[in-house]
This record gives sequence, structure tokens and C-alpha cells, in this order.
Amino acid sequence: MKLLNIGFGNMVSAERLIAVVSPDSAPIKRLIQESRERGMLIDATYGRKTASVFIMDSDHVVLSAIAADKLIARLGVETLAMEEEA
Repeated sequence: MKLLNIGFGNMVSAERLIAVVSPDSAPIKRLIQESRERGMLIDATYGRKTASVFIMDSDHVVLSAIAADKLIARLGVETLAMEEEA
């Protein structure tokens, strides 16, 4: 099992991870609120501003204070960047 350090000594299973997203959009904010109401939210920010949101295959939503790009780099996954046409 591969574990991903999401900050402050907290870990999540990399195999159970579906997506890492930014918390800034309205749909993600709604997802966070709905997860909180259902008791499926795990807040690992330690009171800091949420920088990334993990969506797990168990329907849990995990909040982290570390930016998504830094966490993805920890996984060692290469990402494809879309080039904008000028």
C-alpha cells in the first residue's frame, strides 16, 4: 500500500485516491459542505486555509493545507499540461 503524506503527519492511501482538486470553485465548495453534512469529510488542514481537496473512492472527501501540485509531485506522477493557444 502506498501512502501519500498530505501534511502535518497525515496520510491517505494513494490507491484509493480518485482526484485532487482545487477548493476554489462553487461545485467543490458544495461537495465539501455536502460531505460535512453526511459525516464523510476529513479535515486535515489543522485550521489553515484549504489548498487542495482529495476525493476518495470510499466517498470520503479529505481537505489538505498543501497545494495540489506539490502533493501530486510527491506521488511521482507525471501530469500532462494543456498548452494554451495564443
